[in-house]
Amino acid sequence: MNIKEFIADYKNHPVLFVGTGISLRYLNNSYTWDTLLRNISYDLKGNYEYYLDVKSECQENGKYKFDKVASLLEYEFNSQLKNEKIDKFKDINDVFYSNMEKGINLSRFKIYISKLLSTLDFRHEMRDEISELKKIRKNIGSIITTNYDKLVEDIFEFNPLIGNDILLSNPYGSVYKIHGCVSAIDKIIISSEDYKNFKEKYELIRAQLLSLFVHNPIIFIGYNIGDENIKDILKTIFTYIEPNSEEAEKIRKNFLLVEYDAGSSCEDIIEHDIDIEGFSTIRINKIKTDNYKALYSALSDLHLPVSAMDVRKVQDIFKEISSGGSIQVTITEDLDTLKNSDKILVIGSSKTIQYKYQNSSEMMSKYFKIIDENNKQILMLIDDYVINSQQYFPIFGFSQIKNDIKRVDDLKQQQIDKLNNAKSLIKEQIKTSYGDIEQIQSEESI
Repeated sequence: MNIKEFIADYKNHPVLFVGTGISLRYLNNSYTWDTLLRNISYDLKGNYEYYLDVKSECQENGKYKFDKVASLLEYEFNSQLKNEKIDKFKDINDVFYSNMEKGINLSRFKIYISKLLSTLDFRHEMRDEISELKKIRKNIGSIITTNYDKLVEDIFEFNPLIGNDILLSNPYGSVYKIHGCVSAIDKIIISSEDYKNFKEKYELIRAQLLSLFVHNPIIFIGYNIGDENIKDILKTIFTYIEPNSEEAEKIRKNFLLVEYDAGSSCEDIIEHDIDIEGFSTIRINKIKTDNYKALYSALSDLHLPVSAMDVRKVQDIFKEISSGGSIQVTITEDLDTLKNSDKILVIGSSKTIQYKYQNSSEMMSKYFKIIDENNKQILMLIDDYVINSQQYFPIFGFSQIKNDIKRVDDLKQQQIDKLNNAKSLIKEQIKTSYGDIEQIQSEESI
């Protein structure tokens, strides 16, 4: 099946599960687990031999256990910065001692990780694909990531949730940072001790994420097929759900793994079996490609009865109402009596209720986001707006995205007339001609 056909069948807003591969794809300053530890070791020791020695001690069943490598390297890093005041790590020690003065005990090792990943150095050659990625955010429910950097927050403008904040979340418009973040150094999970503590406290977070997996399509992107994160998620789901049940089959069909294949333009979905310890094999859908634009285009074009933006706004309003405070809650049968500023929670049928996400002023205030997202769905409301001849409205930009606006010619002429009128007023006010900008800036009467 083609990727566009596959995603067009979605009945709910997809959830993205984002791995390191996405940061590697779009950032110059991104690392795999191995290369991150290798670079930190080199910065500390000035050679790669120390890291290779440590790595050689952490091999089990033919695989390197990078959480154990991280534990050994963290101990060495913290000890050396404590005992040797190295100039190039002065800022790391400054952060450590500043926090200790406040009673906050941070790992110098993790402070350094935060420093390495805090900035987002975008790859210039990927800017067009990043623009396509931004277009999908209108249709994405939420995002789960194991990455420490802030790439996802920067692109999607979702609310980051770290640690216990995940338990108090609004699922729509959230980024679940399950392995921590550079903005919360103490929450970074990288060593074997961190993972042990994480698994002991993970049950409640697991339950929160499980509800997303059961009710939403899940797209794994930035992981390879053998990644332990994917296997852990599948194991979690099928621990609670009978593997041969109708519900399990529905979940399997909703799972999509996007596996990177350099140079491939493939757009076809295939079935793939993943070996899961204790469950034999689990069959999921997979696309192996380097054509991420095709995936983003399919997600951007997805049309659902209610947009993810609508759901986020309703949830925010409900949260504001239910929290009490200064909000007055009343019950009315006449919606026409309500003010424009009133928050409304409506119960009824689709035949008796019309819901419009925003008015023309709100649409204008979100102009750049609508353009970035190529959000045709929200522009459907333009034909319902009353836009008078004195109102500025960016119909030229909006019509480039949605070319079937019924009143487009009238609205364009309205704006042309308004701009021409503004130009004529300017000509009347400025009686003197100027040769350049500097002359205008130096003229005190303007």
